Amino acid sequence: MNATDIRKRVRELGDPEDARFLQGYFKTGPGEYGEGDVFLGIRVPVIRKLVKEFKDVPLRSAAALLKSPAHEERLLALLILVRKYEKGTESDRKVVYGLYMDNTRYINNWDLVDLSAPNIVGAHLSHRSRKPLDKLARSRLLWNRRIAILATFSFIKAGESDPTFRIAEMLIEDQEDLIHKAVGWMLREVGKRDMTAEEAFLDLHCRRMPSTMLRYAIERFPEKKRQRYLKGLVSQ
Repeated sequence: MNATDIRKRVRELGDPEDARFLQGYFKTGPGEYGEGDVFLGIRVPVIRKLVKEFKDVPLRSAAALLKSPAHEERLLALLILVRKYEKGTESDRKVVYGLYMDNTRYINNWDLVDLSAPNIVGAHLSHRSRKPLDKLARSRLLWNRRIAILATFSFIKAGESDPTFRIAEMLIEDQEDLIHKAVGWMLREVGKRDMTAEEAFLDLHCRRMPSTMLRYAIERFPEKKRQRYLKGLVSQ
């Protein structure tokens, strides 16, 4: 089955009412972060069922689908790539990772990043140099920077927090709210596993952090501790 056949199947499932809702939810208006993105109106659980249906499609078909103007088709392509990475040989994984990194300009909304970056980029770099994350974190593209920090979720789950702290420090003065949220979220995930490590990072950087980033990072803290960080008072 090729990309054209897959597109035909996907577009049969679109719902105009859902498409209108999703266009607003993902901020596709002029000047918004998802400006110009096109939605067919297909929810994620339906997309996940399609992944099982198309799990054996050639990699070239998934690559072609990733370049689609339709958001759900790009999401389907990415989830197929995640499955191929997880089920593939070491050689397969190298190809999937390379394809992903060569096409990040199409991974251009937060759900596309969040559902793929940890499972492909993070997984691939788990036992390799993390230098590719530095390049992503310095990118002018918002979504590349989000890929950089979300990729570290894979390391966090494995008990490793230093890469998250390093990328978070690189992004601490980022101007984009979606980066503030992503960094704060990853710091919070570190804290779920190692509160001492998160607090040590916050003690050094909380006064420089944008308020959204800090609030996300301390969301699960006891109220007294939350207020201390919000006031810029580091741990004693």
